[in-house]
Amino acid sequence: MVRVLIPSGALGLGYDRAALARGIAMRPDVIAIDGGSTDSGPHYLGTGTSKYSRNSTKAEWRELMAARAEAGVPLVIGTAGTCGADDAVDWLVDITRQIAAETDSKLKIAVLKSGQDAEMLKSALKAGRIAPLPPASALDPDVLDACTNIVALAGAEQITAALQTGADIVIAGRTTDTAIIAALPLQRGCHPGGAWHGAKIGECGALATTHPNSGTILIDFDETGFTMQPMGEGVRATPHTVSAHMLYENSDPIRLFEPGGYLDVSDAVYTACDDRSVRVEGSAWVPGPYTVKLEGARRSGFQTVSIALIRDPRYVANIRSWCDDIVVKCTAKAKARVEGDFGIELRIIGLDSTLGPLDTAAKSGTEVGVMGIVTAGTEALSMEVAKMLNPYLLHHPLSEDEEMPTFAFPFSPPEMPRGAIHEFCLNHVLSMDDPMEAFHLDVIEVGV
Repeated sequence: MVRVLIPSGALGLGYDRAALARGIAMRPDVIAIDGGSTDSGPHYLGTGTSKYSRNSTKAEWRELMAARAEAGVPLVIGTAGTCGADDAVDWLVDITRQIAAETDSKLKIAVLKSGQDAEMLKSALKAGRIAPLPPASALDPDVLDACTNIVALAGAEQITAALQTGADIVIAGRTTDTAIIAALPLQRGCHPGGAWHGAKIGECGALATTHPNSGTILIDFDETGFTMQPMGEGVRATPHTVSAHMLYENSDPIRLFEPGGYLDVSDAVYTACDDRSVRVEGSAWVPGPYTVKLEGARRSGFQTVSIALIRDPRYVANIRSWCDDIVVKCTAKAKARVEGDFGIELRIIGLDSTLGPLDTAAKSGTEVGVMGIVTAGTEALSMEVAKMLNPYLLHHPLSEDEEMPTFAFPFSPPEMPRGAIHEFCLNHVLSMDDPMEAFHLDVIEVGV
């Protein structure tokens, strides 16, 4: 049997300290936690930075390092620094060095990097080793050159290689969410279908329980399946909460694709062991070609944002026509006065601002906010057009024959530069003969 302790859905989200202590007392074989995902958009991969506060990350990581020392088992994190780019991995390695120095700890760290070289990928593309995932189209080599960061999603094989170094801590770049959990059970001969299925259920910590915010869960893997139990007081796992997690971030609730094959849960049986834990058997692992998913982000321009607050009932009632008129007139003025491509968008905040026309029950209120977004090829052009938008947001009338209105800016100056913005531009897979050929593994020692 292999026992995996999962403190939380991601480092930086927080967790129940008492639940973690219960998990450590149950003597796990490994502690595994995710470090991020693409959920928060392309900025983090584009810049190679973390969305989480350094201080918050350091505080939680220090606690997990102490838990690892108490348990005497490896601590593994995947997709370090939110995006898993090489710079983000180095960021967490630096935090780990600081903690080791502050706690007088000597540690062996396996650093697994997932960053990809554009020239290497262009050679792979030419050799027919890169294929698009629906609905992406065939990859243009110029897209690879435009990426500021490209990562490949490591699977269980790469995490296993890192664990086999005997490291106290494994800090991995971009990985699949499941790989860091499935690796040790697979390495020690547990049921492959159960290993991957249990890893999927455990990827987000306590999300597959009755109290998702409690964070910490424990999964036991063996030769026929797995058993999941939450560590939080009063938290329960049920056949419903566990089976339903196959729907989470997965377009197919029956199959889950991973490097080297896919998980098939068609014949999985979910059984309540008691009122808080669940046993799962019958999952199958179907081997296939070894491919890893590629993620890339590129710079798509620069943005400046402005916000105006509108309270006049007549303007609130006619807010869409007012915004449409501003976009037409300001765009025309800017095109006559500046060179370069740009775009102006006005978003109505507080009035179906999330769903737009899909929100058929939206009603006008007392106040709405209008957010102006100017996107351009340079930061200077973005700011210039945003300043042209300023008087429209402040004084533009609904009709030509009425008095000039005055609205409110909550900030001065109202123009807020967002700097460079990024977009995802890869949704492809890379075929490999050797699982390690696209990854770099290094072992370092930190501390006294």
